[in-house]
Parts: sequence; structure tokens; C-alpha cells
Amino acid sequence: MPLKWTEIPQLPRAEDRIEAIDLARGIAIGLMIISHSVSGLVGIRNVPEWGMVPVHFLTKFSSSLFIMVFGIALAVAFLSHTQSDDWPKRRLKLWLRAIEVWFWYKALLIIEMLPFYPPSDIVDALLYGRFAIWVEILGFYAIALLWVPLMLPLWARAPLWSRLATISVLVALTVWLQSLSFGGNDILKALLVDHKDHYTWGQISRAPLILVGLLIGEALLRCYFEPTARRRLVLTLLGLGVLMVAGFYGLAFAEGDVDAAMLAVANNVGKHPPGLSFMLFSLGGALVLLALALAGGKVAAKALLPLAMVGSDALKAFIFHIVMIFLVLRFLWEGEGMYSYPQALGVGGLLILGAAVWIWITRWISTHR
Repeated sequence: MPLKWTEIPQLPRAEDRIEAIDLARGIAIGLMIISHSVSGLVGIRNVPEWGMVPVHFLTKFSSSLFIMVFGIALAVAFLSHTQSDDWPKRRLKLWLRAIEVWFWYKALLIIEMLPFYPPSDIVDALLYGRFAIWVEILGFYAIALLWVPLMLPLWARAPLWSRLATISVLVALTVWLQSLSFGGNDILKALLVDHKDHYTWGQISRAPLILVGLLIGEALLRCYFEPTARRRLVLTLLGLGVLMVAGFYGLAFAEGDVDAAMLAVANNVGKHPPGLSFMLFSLGGALVLLALALAGGKVAAKALLPLAMVGSDALKAFIFHIVMIFLVLRFLWEGEGMYSYPQALGVGGLLILGAAVWIWITRWISTHR
């Protein structure tokens, strides 16, 4: 049945765990691990031209997919419970998760900065006087998990037109706020809408991706367990993704240099703060990958079990790869600059497998205590 503009979410409970969500999240984390392995061990400036495009060009799907799946998972696990008696307990669970994520953000920040920064700079970063690079996505999630539980009940009661309008308003607000100086407070600007000098993620500028994920999560609950409806959803997401990627190439052709546009995306131009070309490519590719994961379902999740395992516990996988890259390989083994580009790619692949094994081992230990 088609959605009506005045319709509010009417969500069924998931009949079973949706492995496709784990797979999509695992793909995002896998691309992130590959990117972090190369940038952490080789340095992005030392990547050969053939590695920037296509390898690091394609890894730019990761951030949009990761944040979007965050919204999808919230819709599947929590949105249908916002009007129930146990919602305060579930809301508290999200806030406790925020504290856990924030703790690991700060712990991993120390690990990332330890080899190359004096203690005063590390303390400054711990007190939000500056930002690190590779662990900042955890800082984004820690803050997002504080405000998202407050808006979920409102979202669950809002008609479709107002939810779509909210996404549009937030995009427009981001563009406007980007033009302001925030009184010279670059840290506040970075936390709210990104800043070109800080590799962190703005809550307002990235909120539309979370809200798009909530919309997709609602559609997923309605469609996933019904083959025909699921096929329509997959084709819709795939079509939207292809159109956005085509839009990126259309802009590149209009500017007259497609190769330069692709290289710019690979070098993170337009990532912080988010630019039109970068977001067209990143979000478009994320939608394509999400559609493929949903189309594959359980079969694809089993075939790509390490990725699905990594996606089933994103925090554990994130902790594992940051510790291995920055504490073990860079600090203890003094490995920065010691790896060739192909070797760093190999390390990234091994870290994906290692994270999957680590998650499996910790679960096995937990169930056999």
C-alpha cells in the first residue's frame, strides 16, 4: 500500500534478526578498516595514483553507509517501542550505550595520539580543545546517542510530510550555519556542522543521514519479510543510489575534468564539511551497497560471514582495528612507513578477519562462562 503524506509510522516488530543490516554495517566497517590501515600505516600522501582511484575513491561510501545504517538499526530496534510502557527502560539503554561509546572514544583517542603527540596535546583533545582523526566517528555517535532517544518518540508520532520536511530543514540549516563564524569558536562549529580544519562530524550536518536511515528502517520493517515488497524497496534504493552517483558524474562532466573530481573525492575534498559532489557520490554509493545487502539477505550474510560478523558488533570491531593499527603496529612495532601500499591493503584485510574472529571468541567465552 503506498505511503500517504499524513501517515505516521505503523511499525510491525521484526520477525527475526535482519542479517542484511549486519552485512551492510559490516561492509561500511570493512571499507573503513581498509582506509584506516592505509592512511595510518602508509599515509594518504604516499598512496600510488592507482590506489587513490579506485580503492580510496570507493572507500568513501563507508561514512555515509555507517551513519545511515545507524538510523536503520534505531528504527528496527527502538522506534516501534517509543509508545510502549517499557520505553523509559529502552531509552536508558541508549543513554548507557552513549556513555560506553564515549569512554571508548576517549580511550582510543589516547591510543591514536600516543605515538606522535606530547601529553599536553592529548589532554587538550580529551577536553575537546582539539580533535584527533581516525576515532572521531565514535565521538559523533556518543553525542548522537544522547539526543536521538529524545527525538524518537516525536518522530514516531510525526506524519510523513513533517519527517521529510525536517530532513530538508536540517540540510538548509547546515548550509546556513556553515557560513557563520560561530564567534571564532571552531570547536563548537566542528561539533555542530563540521569544520574544514577539524576531522570530526557535525551533529546537525550528519543528522539528515540518521533520519534518512530511520525512514529506510521503517520501510524495511514493512517490506523485508514480504518478497515482492522487499524487491520494490531494493529497486527503489538501488535506483536512488545510481541517480545520485550519476549526479556526481554529471557535475564532474560539467566542470570539465572527471578524473580530477574522482581524485578530489578520494582525497576527502568535500567530506568535512560535507560538499555536494562528495555527498552525491558517498550517499549514492552507500544506497547501492545497502540495496545489494538487502537483496542478498541471509544468503549474502552467510557467504560474507566475516563482514556480517564485524557488522553485528560494530563497537568491538572498531576498538579492535584501532588498537591493532595505532597501538600495536604504529607504536609498539614502530611500523609507520614500513609497509608498502599493497602490504597495507593486506593488513586491512587481515584486520577485518581478525575483528570477526575476536567478536566470535568473545561471544563464545560469554556463552560458556
